[in-house]
Amino acid sequence: MARARPRPRARARPRPPPRSTDGSFEAGDVRWFADGQLNVCYNCVDRHVATRGDETAIIFEADQPGRARRYTFRELLREVCKVANVLLAHGVRRGDSVAVYLPMIPDLVFVMLACARIGAVHSVIFAGFSADSVRDRVADARCKWVVTADEGLRGGKAIPLKATVDAAVAQTACVEKVFVYAHTGADVRFGVHDVAMAPALAAARPFCPAAAMDAEDPLFMLYTSGSTGKPKGVLHTTGGYLLYAAVTTKYTFDLRAGDVYACVADCGWITGHTYIVYGPLANGASTLLFESTPLYPDASR
Repeated sequence: MARARPRPRARARPRPPPRSTDGSFEAGDVRWFADGQLNVCYNCVDRHVATRGDETAIIFEADQPGRARRYTFRELLREVCKVANVLLAHGVRRGDSVAVYLPMIPDLVFVMLACARIGAVHSVIFAGFSADSVRDRVADARCKWVVTADEGLRGGKAIPLKATVDAAVAQTACVEKVFVYAHTGADVRFGVHDVAMAPALAAARPFCPAAAMDAEDPLFMLYTSGSTGKPKGVLHTTGGYLLYAAVTTKYTFDLRAGDVYACVADCGWITGHTYIVYGPLANGASTLLFESTPLYPDASR
């Protein structure tokens, strides 16, 4: 007598993500490496020092042709640690929001990495935005700290960054300190809340331990341009972002040992974050930081 075939067991259906009462997804449903810890600055700088400390990390091409500067991974680590110690000495702590309104100079990269090193959340604001735009972004992110320079340079023209920040900060109640780099040496107003970076960095220690961050801890906030309405701040977390930045940079651009890589975007946009700073440095590549425009002083640039 033939034996009856057993009925196939029904497969369990995957449980849908939890939803809120209005039907939308709850915040935090998608999590990357939720039990992991890392530090983005350590992965972009420290881990390369042992094997390629004297190799070039950043090639800075200034607004004026012929004024280039190179930083090795060892020099980059030293500069980042000094900035981190200045921030810590003035009260910046893990989880604090730091607005960064700087031109495309090496100090911009130092500040971004220093924030990542101590666990502060940086919010880079394009250095061509108006005081009102700076005010809106600083207030929305509740930044207690702002980093800027006396002036920026672009296409041979000076941009009054400190004056713009002064006008923006005067309209906010959250800012406690403004850190000011001397880029052009212009005479700018210093108030009681301003910190001159040159003497502060000269006195800072060149070592600062990297904080162990959870993979889902925030790394940076970046605002949309606002061209289609009120600017929207997008929060990027640590583990998933760094992996994506490193992998897409490596395979999209086919990075090889010894490559010099150039992205001439601006760090005020996500392209600059991922494909000038975090992606290339995570791969140990030499990345170009370009202050000027491709047409200055002429198209041969």
